[in-house]
Amino acid sequence: MAEISAQLVKQLREMTDAGMMDCKKALVEVGGDLEKAVEYLREKGLSKAAKKADRVAAEGAISVQVSSDFKKASMAEINSETDFVAKNDGFKELSAKTIAMVQDSNVSTAEELHSLDFDGAKFEEYLKTQIAKIGENIVVRRIAKVQAQGSGIVNAYVHSNGRVGVIIALKCQNEESTTKLAELTKNLCMHAAAMKPKVISYHSFDKDFVNAEKTAIIAELEKENEELKRLGKPLHKIPQYISQLELTDEILSKQEEVLKAELKAQGKPEAIWDKILPGQMERFKADSTILDQRLTLLGQFFVMDDKKTIAQVLADKSKELSDSIEVVEYVRFELGEGIEKQACNFADEVAAQLG
Repeated sequence: MAEISAQLVKQLREMTDAGMMDCKKALVEVGGDLEKAVEYLREKGLSKAAKKADRVAAEGAISVQVSSDFKKASMAEINSETDFVAKNDGFKELSAKTIAMVQDSNVSTAEELHSLDFDGAKFEEYLKTQIAKIGENIVVRRIAKVQAQGSGIVNAYVHSNGRVGVIIALKCQNEESTTKLAELTKNLCMHAAAMKPKVISYHSFDKDFVNAEKTAIIAELEKENEELKRLGKPLHKIPQYISQLELTDEILSKQEEVLKAELKAQGKPEAIWDKILPGQMERFKADSTILDQRLTLLGQFFVMDDKKTIAQVLADKSKELSDSIEVVEYVRFELGEGIEKQACNFADEVAAQLG
């Protein structure tokens, strides 16, 4: 049997980050050949990683990267089993390398990412060695890439805790506007991270969906009114409409006539109606778009100026820049959403580990 020196064991450990005794055993098994020992540990590590792959990975972090010209942005959700591992340097390094690969390549899915070459091997192999090294199942669950089209801009935001990430792309008519929109786009991403809109606008809804939601919203408000009435507080107004999808030109025109009749009954001079009506119509729209305010980016009131919806903010910016600005793409990741995390009694988990 070849003599296995402490220096050789140390060298193998530095190359693989495997345990000292594992390194010594590997060298003994392969007769002191360093390259074969690396392969031996790699194969042993892959075997361990396969067992870890059965565990649910619902923690982790979301990473984003934006090109310096704000024309391309990428986002990746990488899951680990525990929040503790997600905070260690090894996991952070893995996340940084992964998002850089996503940004610099043409991949659009996690499956495509696995087949990319990385440090002389496929990314999938690299990931498995990291699973063995870190000691938990790690999954690149999903990725998103957004490219600005023509005169447009894309920006992204990831919350400081790494649990929520957003990419938003804006389209405008003038290329010179793009440099003036980077901060606004980032602020819109921050808004979406906090307020959780599901879609860009009400155009994503259909009538059946709106009707079903209206039934649920009215029931919810009526239930809350029972409690408000008991407490002697102002009651919610039960809406007739809940989305801009329902507010046809005919309905808006009829509402304007109703408001004019009310102003006339109040004795307001007709000469000042044009100063009063716009505000009243905006109030009617706000009261009639509860669903949009809950689920759409454009229908929500901006967290940085809660007197205006995102749609109004963009309209104001368009006027300021003499341009036409619109949101054309929106992606939001929330860590672990949709993953069923297994509940595990701590004592049982410890017993399972010891067993």
